[in-house]
Amino acid sequence: MSELLVKHIESLVNCERCPQMYKPVVTCGPVVSKVMLVGQAPGVKEPELQRPFAWTAGRTLFGWFEETTGLDEAAFRQSVYMTAVCRCYPGKNPKGGDRVPDQTEIANCSYWLEGDFRILQPELVIAVGKLAIQQFVSFDRLVEVVGQVFTGERDGQHFDVIPLPHPSGLSTWPRMEPGKSLLKEALKLIGEHPAMKALKT
Repeated sequence: MSELLVKHIESLVNCERCPQMYKPVVTCGPVVSKVMLVGQAPGVKEPELQRPFAWTAGRTLFGWFEETTGLDEAAFRQSVYMTAVCRCYPGKNPKGGDRVPDQTEIANCSYWLEGDFRILQPELVIAVGKLAIQQFVSFDRLVEVVGQVFTGERDGQHFDVIPLPHPSGLSTWPRMEPGKSLLKEALKLIGEHPAMKALKT
């Protein structure tokens, strides 16, 4: 599995499918794990620092995980495969914030995400932010999905999906009710999941 994942990532970093995306491709490296975290897309700092969730949103995210799973950032990065709907920085939105990848870019990068699933066959998927959650669960508002466990499926393989809100400082949802309580419940579910517990044994 490790060799397959290494080859998969070597191909991924040379991807040229999306001309509007900014290189380099951001990857966590060949972390073999039954727990997969799926984000939306890298921010402006991630290509420079060459790891997912490398800046302020990452500090918030890893703070959530350390409090509920006991894994600090270094341990989490070593034991959880971190991927995304799109692996390159989409650029800025003229109206503010980062541009949301378009449907063509999402479809292009789904090839690599499907490869992640095929190789790793995860038991738990942590979907972070609306775009990531939408790849597995149909919903309109975060309040409908955060704090629950869903069953996902890829190529006949089933796995648990636990949605989380995006940890961006621009979002007040995780800091206000009912988001605050739903986030706490979601993190509790992650911490208690057998695949997550197995990482610490």
